[in-house]
Amino acid sequence: MSPNALFTFFSLVVGSLGIAFLVLYGLAWIGARKERVDAITLASQDNDIVFLFDDEKLVNATPSAQSVLAAAADVGSDWSRLLSVMISKFPTLQYEIAELADRGNMALESRDGSAVLKCEWRNGLARLTLFDRETEQAHIDMDRHSLMAMEQELETLRATTENVPFPVWREVEDGTISWANSAYIALADSLSDTGETTSWPPAALFDTKLLAQAVPNESRRLNLKDRNGEPHWFDIHRFTIGCDSLYAASSADRTVKAEETLREFTQTLTKTFSHLTIGLAVFDRNRRLALFNPALTDLTALPAEFLITRPALTSFLDRLRDNQMMPEPKDYKSWRQEMAALENAAEDGTYEEVWTLPGGMTYRISGRPHPDGAIAFLFEDISAEMSLTRRFRAEIETGQAVLDSLSEAIAVFSGEGMLVMANSAYTSLWGLDPLEGIAETSITDATRVWHAKCAPSPLWGDIRDFVSQTGERSDWIGQTRLWDGRRLNCRFVPLPSGQTLVGFTPEARASTLRPALRPQASGTHFAKM
Repeated sequence: MSPNALFTFFSLVVGSLGIAFLVLYGLAWIGARKERVDAITLASQDNDIVFLFDDEKLVNATPSAQSVLAAAADVGSDWSRLLSVMISKFPTLQYEIAELADRGNMALESRDGSAVLKCEWRNGLARLTLFDRETEQAHIDMDRHSLMAMEQELETLRATTENVPFPVWREVEDGTISWANSAYIALADSLSDTGETTSWPPAALFDTKLLAQAVPNESRRLNLKDRNGEPHWFDIHRFTIGCDSLYAASSADRTVKAEETLREFTQTLTKTFSHLTIGLAVFDRNRRLALFNPALTDLTALPAEFLITRPALTSFLDRLRDNQMMPEPKDYKSWRQEMAALENAAEDGTYEEVWTLPGGMTYRISGRPHPDGAIAFLFEDISAEMSLTRRFRAEIETGQAVLDSLSEAIAVFSGEGMLVMANSAYTSLWGLDPLEGIAETSITDATRVWHAKCAPSPLWGDIRDFVSQTGERSDWIGQTRLWDGRRLNCRFVPLPSGQTLVGFTPEARASTLRPALRPQASGTHFAKM
């Protein structure tokens, strides 16, 4: 055979084999394609609830199955949407479906036993068929109006839960979320690190263990951190529905911020009051101790452990009485009446009293009203002040006794020309009432009295000028005569702080009247002491 003929023969053989291979490949592809189409195609007479999934994508579903998906939440993939509907009845579906390819088929029974979900693996597709046992056992007839009413009610409830501004969700016994509204899903999306659309079931945002410890209808405050690490607080309420738990979370950021501001303000007040030497006790509108400072424990000898328990006002006063830190009452009934009057006076801001305690202690107690019906009591130790006042009063009494023992009539005028002190010889000389001798008496009033009981003399005008004179002054003397003929020796001495001492000494026997010595116009005096 010639080479050309041989080459032609081999070319025909190779071409025939290639055509045969292509034909076989095409037939195999057509067969696989037909089998795939047959697997995806659902028989028209199949009225069951059937879903066909390729991974998480729904490739086919019966009309009844489409109706089920119509009630699903819009949460990502087709599989996530189906889970949002089925997980409440089949809580283990999301875990067991992962083994379907290995097991080939499985049947899951619902929690209440009312339905069965049959799962099959066919040609790389997951076929899920839902059988409702109750429907199989009994046919339920429902008129069109009842069905419309139920659909309207369902639409109302769905619209309500989807539009409330706070997260609401429901969990099964193992903590898996079986239902959540749009607010919860939006919150989960905002906290997601990946930024992807939340799949079903959505992530559990709050610690289920802490929520499970709460009794039904009890509120718990928990926080979540956003992507920036900022905490956001929520008040969460838990409700029991059968074996499930329903939760509702409301934002508490403003409340927490207000509480922190109040806490900081209270701490600032506490730090400020801690440096005060005056004891402070603030009672709220319920008359329980709301605030106190360390000085209160020092002044009242009440232990801090007792004050921290926020005692009532009556208990507080009883404890003061037991510790002898308030005046001992004559009887308990009258003391109770006084305490009631104390509270009423404090509310009006008119209560102020001095308590003299055993051991020489003296306290000034003041009551002041505060906003929102609260009252505050101030405890001030005025023992040193009272001691100084007593000592000062004793010194005044001693000085007065010394002046009263002198035979010279003495009066002291202030820089403003008011009589501040006089002895008994003065009131006796001028015929004044000892109790009213220095009451609101000016130098002008005094000179009128002196002039009325003495012969006319320019001495009184000079003394008025001397008392009101400012700057450096010198003591001087003068004489005049009483109407009974006795000569009256007068002396005028400047004292510190602009005060002036005036002394009168009447002679026992009458003498020849001589002109009184008085200061010159320039302010110098004819005679010095």
